Amino acid sequence: MQRLQQDIGWIEVICGPMFSGKTEELIRRVNRARLARQHVQIFKPAIDDRYNARQIVSHSRHSVDSIPVETAGEIPALLQEGVQVVAIDEVQFFGNEVVEVCEGLADSGVRVVVAGLDQDYRGAPFDPIPQLLSVAEYVTKQLAICMVCGNPAGRSQRLGDGTGRIEVGASEAYEARCRGCFRLEETSGAAPDRQAELALESSGSAGSTSSDEMLEQASPKTSARARIVGGDQ
Repeated sequence: MQRLQQDIGWIEVICGPMFSGKTEELIRRVNRARLARQHVQIFKPAIDDRYNARQIVSHSRHSVDSIPVETAGEIPALLQEGVQVVAIDEVQFFGNEVVEVCEGLADSGVRVVVAGLDQDYRGAPFDPIPQLLSVAEYVTKQLAICMVCGNPAGRSQRLGDGTGRIEVGASEAYEARCRGCFRLEETSGAAPDRQAELALESSGSAGSTSSDEMLEQASPKTSARARIVGGDQ
């Protein structure tokens, strides 16, 4: 990594799917900073208690002590005097508030290292990672190994039946998939395709046409998927 001036801060983003070594890389950078005798503080979302409530732990069980917080807004008040490096794991759980916090820290001369998922279980951009990518000085994209074919994997396939965007879990609930093996339809929370969405939207403005009739205009597979999604609402 290029060495920046010591009187300014910056933001480093480590992103990628689950099981790609994001936390492992965060821990590696934290340990190197400590070897350099820099004052480091580490934070994690309190919701992530999969392995330990007060440590960040990689899937390979490497760990460092951390401070669990409910919101990113708590972090500035918990900073110790003279802190030089702030690391935040699972940053996607904090929402967009964390972007302002990270920028404020970097502007004050702190090196900020964050790690998190860049896509959710549907393969969609996972806020606030896209916003952090746009303001970061350094970006590292990690890839996992596809559990189906063995190719490089950039997506997280949800295996369970949860429908929420945030569902904390590990290998029992997710696995890494490549672009070709990722299957949105295997996830019960998958949204209907655009054809069914358009049919549903049109049904709202058609005076005498029911939603079931509009769905029949889509393909049989699409209609079935749309009814399932509609039935869950």
